[in-house]
Amino acid sequence: MSTNSSPIRVLIAKAGLDGHDRGAKVVARALRDAGMEVIYTGLHQTPEMIVRSAIQEDVHCIGLSILSGAHMTLFPEIINLLKQEKSSDITVFGGGIIPKDDIAKLEKLGVKKVFLPGASTTEIVEWIRGNISLPS
Repeated sequence: MSTNSSPIRVLIAKAGLDGHDRGAKVVARALRDAGMEVIYTGLHQTPEMIVRSAIQEDVHCIGLSILSGAHMTLFPEIINLLKQEKSSDITVFGGGIIPKDDIAKLEKLGVKKVFLPGASTTEIVEWIRGNISLPS
């Protein structure tokens, strides 16, 4: 849990051809309203663009919204790119249309949390506050 007075910095991202971003915007606004600094990348970002933005913006975590079915490609690619950039301290979480059978696989690859449709913004805010440690 954060003990530093600096706000948690979160990058909310939409990768690939997925053009539906209403949920990502709702989450971004809820995080902002909860006192976090939020960077929203916009639609049609590549994993490389997301990782570059996360590093440039010095975020503590990346929230990836995926509704396209490409979660087993996009999440691992982002995690691998973070490792290549020596930035694996950036926590990756996400949500969207993700089959429950894939959640354990994603967690094994390094995704810290997957929120399914119906997750409340309160649940997401509380999870971030409880699981993102800020450097001292």
